[in-house]
Amino acid sequence: MTSPLKTVVIVEDEPDAAEMFAEMMRVSGYRVVKIFSSTPAIGIIKAENPDVVILDVMMPDISGLEVLRFMRREPQLTNTPVILVSAKSMPSDIKTGLDAGASNYLTKPVSFLDLKKAVDDLVPAREF
Repeated sequence: MTSPLKTVVIVEDEPDAAEMFAEMMRVSGYRVVKIFSSTPAIGIIKAENPDVVILDVMMPDISGLEVLRFMRREPQLTNTPVILVSAKSMPSDIKTGLDAGASNYLTKPVSFLDLKKAVDDLVPAREF
């Protein structure tokens, strides 16, 4: 049986930021899975098959962009919405992220309302 809650996977190497995003999503009624490293992210994302992924661009091991590009090549994950979050805010950085297949690109610091809107825009409303 699947969980009645929509699932958000958060890939963020900074524990404080990961917990802040997680709390924002829990308050909004989502089930949250946090991953602090991009290396295991693909396997966990495949296993979870989440409704949306919040993905940090600058990771210590594999770039969030590489994770995103891999997801877009995986049949099971090709249509999974991905919100990139990054301190990199130059128009060229944003274009690179969107060109790689991101559904949205938010620059840090990310406000609760911006993150909630970005997720809600990508995740269909729950059927009751």
